[in-house]
Amino acid sequence: MDSLTQETLRKIQSVVIDQIRKEPVKSVDHITDRISYEDFFVKYLLPNRPCLLSSYVTAEWRSVKEWVKEDGQPNLDFLASNFGDALVPVADCNKVQYYAQPKTDMKLVNYIEYWKDHISKGHKSKEGCLYLKDWHFVHVFTEYQAYETPVYFTSDWLNEFWDLRSDRTDDDYRFVYMGPKGSWTPFHADVFRSFSWSANICGRKKWLLFPPGEERHLKDHLGNLPYDVTSCELHDGKKYPNYKNACQPFEVVQEAGEVIFVPSGWHHQVYNLEDTISINHNWLNGCNIDIMWEFLQQELCTIQKSISDCIDMEGWHNQCQLIMKASTGIDYAEFFLFLHIIASHRLQLLRRCSRQMSEQVVSKSSDLDQLKHDNTHDDDSVSKLNYEHTKSLEVCKTQKLSGELPTTENSKSLCEDEISACQRLPDSSRESVWHAVFDIDQVKKILECLMKNEEFQELESSVLCDDPKQIYRNICDALNEYSL
Repeated sequence: MDSLTQETLRKIQSVVIDQIRKEPVKSVDHITDRISYEDFFVKYLLPNRPCLLSSYVTAEWRSVKEWVKEDGQPNLDFLASNFGDALVPVADCNKVQYYAQPKTDMKLVNYIEYWKDHISKGHKSKEGCLYLKDWHFVHVFTEYQAYETPVYFTSDWLNEFWDLRSDRTDDDYRFVYMGPKGSWTPFHADVFRSFSWSANICGRKKWLLFPPGEERHLKDHLGNLPYDVTSCELHDGKKYPNYKNACQPFEVVQEAGEVIFVPSGWHHQVYNLEDTISINHNWLNGCNIDIMWEFLQQELCTIQKSISDCIDMEGWHNQCQLIMKASTGIDYAEFFLFLHIIASHRLQLLRRCSRQMSEQVVSKSSDLDQLKHDNTHDDDSVSKLNYEHTKSLEVCKTQKLSGELPTTENSKSLCEDEISACQRLPDSSRESVWHAVFDIDQVKKILECLMKNEEFQELESSVLCDDPKQIYRNICDALNEYSL
């Protein structure tokens, strides 16, 4: 269970996260023994440090048992017969288009036919190297449980939010990748500067990882990042004047069954050393939401500079938001909706826990009254129940959540469906009380920054799903009741 104890949360609050993130990473840890969620949270999520988890994490996955043959090779016949009619996105690794590999859609069965032919010709078929990437497998095959998200990655705000979106029913940030030996992904950092995890179902990958900030040394004289970080072109001092200052990347070879954790803002380039299948998630939570917010501000600043000559145009600020939504995938109004839904889930969880504690107190009080009324029990029984009742009252007093969650009655029609969906509570086993407290505390910090942000203040209230100040007050009330 992805839970945090009150003691761990107290320790976290005494830590300056920015400082521990700046501590230099000397190597990428290979975790061979099982590690608790709390230890992973403190050692890797909070400090934003990469690591590699051994195959104990994936050993029982259905995909590992059915998608892989006994010799460790992809079971292409199984994939074709069970999922062959699915339309999948395929990238051409031999072509470049706008600093990316151009994609096309094809049926999986046709891609499998290509793959078999490519293997039979020594991975040198005339079609070149084609890579099936970013396939939303979970969305398409909802009943087939190919894997279970490792516990370390289950506090996933990004997919929690996207799963509730009524306007994006065909989208999420869970992917399957399949590719032949030699297929690869160019240099990049992940969407919204999210975390990512990637599990090799079969095959091997080589990762080149650069710590946050190192990418500035890799930009050319125009400020563009390289497409291929291994290209000899980077040694051209005129085109890449700062390359000589760049550190060497961390090189990680990921074996079959292993899971790599790639932290926020770590730029990377990835190669398939063998015919490989992997499962990947992008995800965000309270440990890196501030990095996402910083990224969004930088993106908006870049957009504003690019159209600064039109600043006197009516609706200029709204136009910047539209461009940001188109280029980045999210604008400030949707980011606020994201924070609102995440906070609402956790506030409801805390209220539910508080209500359950209150019911326990009432139950014990009724038992005590019945005992006294019957007058048939000894003094020890009454004393024991008196003690339990008193303790229950103390717990309820210290952890009770007062106040109501904001309702959707006054929400704008733009996001009524999303707000209505957020009333559905997530599985309580997925969030502990103290994890929820940590989460809403992180949301509170971002809301404070957001409400002070001049660009956010420029937004019309009609595009916001609710009153930011009211949500902020609800969070503050909850944190006061669950104070450490």
